[in-house]
Amino acid sequence: MQRGSSERELAARWEAEAVAVAEAPAAAAAEQGGVDSGAAGEPERKAPEEQPREGAPAQPRAAEEGDARVVPRPPPTLPLAKPQPARARGLCPHRKPRSKGRGCRRSSGRSADEYCSQRPVTVDSSKARTSLDALKISIRQLKWKEFPFGRRLPCDIYWHGVSFHDNDIFSGQVNKFPGMTEMVRKITLSRAVRIMQNLFPEEYNFYPRSWILPDEFQLFVAQVRMVKDGDPSWKPTFIVKPDSGCQGDGIYLIKDPSDIRLAGTLQSRPAVVQEYICKPLLIDKLKFDIRLYVLLKSLDPLEIYIAKDGLSRFCTEPYQEPNPKNLHHIFMHLTNYSLNIHSGNFVHSDSTSTGSKRTFSSILCRLSSKGVDIKKVWSDIISLVIKTVIALTPELKVFYQSDIPAGRPGPTCFQILGFDILLMKNLKPILLEVNANPSMRIEHEQELSPGVFENVPSLVDEEVKVAVIRDTLRLMDPLKNKRENQSQQLKQPLAAKEDPSDSEPANTSDSNCNPEAHLPSICLKQVFPKYAKQFNYLRLVDRMANLFIRFLGIKGTMKLGPTGFRTFIRNCKLSSSSLSMAAVDILYIDITRRWNSMTLDQRDSGMCLQAFVEAFFYLAQRKFKMLPLHEQVASLIDLCEYHLSLLDEKRLVCSRSGTSGGRPPDSGTPQEAAPSAQLAEGNPPSCTNSAHKFSHSRHTLS
Repeated sequence: MQRGSSERELAARWEAEAVAVAEAPAAAAAEQGGVDSGAAGEPERKAPEEQPREGAPAQPRAAEEGDARVVPRPPPTLPLAKPQPARARGLCPHRKPRSKGRGCRRSSGRSADEYCSQRPVTVDSSKARTSLDALKISIRQLKWKEFPFGRRLPCDIYWHGVSFHDNDIFSGQVNKFPGMTEMVRKITLSRAVRIMQNLFPEEYNFYPRSWILPDEFQLFVAQVRMVKDGDPSWKPTFIVKPDSGCQGDGIYLIKDPSDIRLAGTLQSRPAVVQEYICKPLLIDKLKFDIRLYVLLKSLDPLEIYIAKDGLSRFCTEPYQEPNPKNLHHIFMHLTNYSLNIHSGNFVHSDSTSTGSKRTFSSILCRLSSKGVDIKKVWSDIISLVIKTVIALTPELKVFYQSDIPAGRPGPTCFQILGFDILLMKNLKPILLEVNANPSMRIEHEQELSPGVFENVPSLVDEEVKVAVIRDTLRLMDPLKNKRENQSQQLKQPLAAKEDPSDSEPANTSDSNCNPEAHLPSICLKQVFPKYAKQFNYLRLVDRMANLFIRFLGIKGTMKLGPTGFRTFIRNCKLSSSSLSMAAVDILYIDITRRWNSMTLDQRDSGMCLQAFVEAFFYLAQRKFKMLPLHEQVASLIDLCEYHLSLLDEKRLVCSRSGTSGGRPPDSGTPQEAAPSAQLAEGNPPSCTNSAHKFSHSRHTLS
């Protein structure tokens, strides 16, 4: 009697609260502009954010600011309707005899429906800009909740249109990495790839030879003259690209270094000059490039995904090899969509296989019909993408630790990159550039009359871009693991002891538990760490960046001071009779001064990562003279990591002996008492386990 009375009282209280909330004003629901992406007309159903303790009655979740007011559901263990036959016979919900004075041991007060009715993921789209339309469609398909005007409470995901710094964020996930915009600018990208070309020339021959202007103009002139003197028949073409240019702005072709427009422009607007690819693959006699979408899901550990489909952007004038008469025909040589859309020959098409913009999959189908090995083409493209990201990640780590230092609050990051790739006539892929903010617009401008334009939906863009954004969100879903864990907790004990006759309803419940059951398969394919074994040997600069970050000293800085560089030399035992500390100081000053003169950003003084890499190469060549450069560098990295692991072990022993002797761990010498910094990746196996016990925990770069 006492149990029945308490259940009736609790049920009555739930019903009274439901009536009170239902009569509350609806205006409060729109206070923060929250948009429910569920089915129209259905009341939003939300489960409590935290699980109650086992055996405790489920409590209604307090209304959250920005949430719609909804009628809470009564807990399934306290039905207001007619009791179930199992309960009437004195059985618990799992059809087992109910013990005296005790509830069912496996019951936590929730049914399968409540496990599956998690609160929706919240997305702040207030800074989404041109990707807003595709983002809205994706959120609606996922049945998540959008906040188009922001929210005072934290959201799960923040979608920025341009930069990591679009907003101040201290939690959740944001779709930009700090420093990515700077890293993929043409000069920075060329320098990063050049470092890898010095180490692995054969592996990085997918990027055209490049010179940075104005700094390397004289070098460019000298090298072109030298090649022409050796081969008089060589008649090259070069393409000049402004460093900060986009959408084809400021790009032009030249046949000779003397044709470069030097007057005033290069000083205020540096550029990159590259060898022009004169023999591209043609389709319908037109040159085209490929825009592939790459998701950098995490930086440390490195996770890379590639979209299974992309876009092919076509020129609008039949291609001819460059000559003095056609060098200025931009519709023949430049594949930029933003340029060719202004051509009278541009063809808008709702078909994925015709027109001036098509899907990459339609191009592959066409090549396959001609006997081309499509698997080989894809394999080469995947290799190009992984190698390019490996070239970018070292400096991205430096940017990351500067903006989000370890131990401080900050969001985790992910980013969609746009890789522009050209297929040569022999089907070799060539990297043209990487875009930190690829266009995610799903409409195009159509000129109705002279000067009058209208935005018209582009089915080709929508098919590719919505899938990329939607599936990126699915991969980054912060509640996915929680849902899966809860589903497993509910399913495992039931599967072990349920009657066979109950299996069909259970399967039905499982299908309802999967919120992605109505969605197509994910269009993003993981390529790293899936193929990590094939590419990890290339990550030498990444290991150098770990050493660089370790000796930066002050959190938030991006440049190494002279004291930090001396400490690096001393701790790694690199000084000797032939390399004194005075020589080390001179090396630091010479390299740092040269690199600082080449960078426009003079806010911080000190040695940047690329200057540190140059100094590291110099030290490696001095110490291991008879080896190829990549083996010299790898040997020096191993040596540094070995000495640092020994130093960290020594500090650990000193710390333990100080504690056991009744003295505080910091009572020794300042050098011994200083907290050990982050261990570089790839320590020798004998030192790794012990070293990781006392090194500072690394803030996950994801």
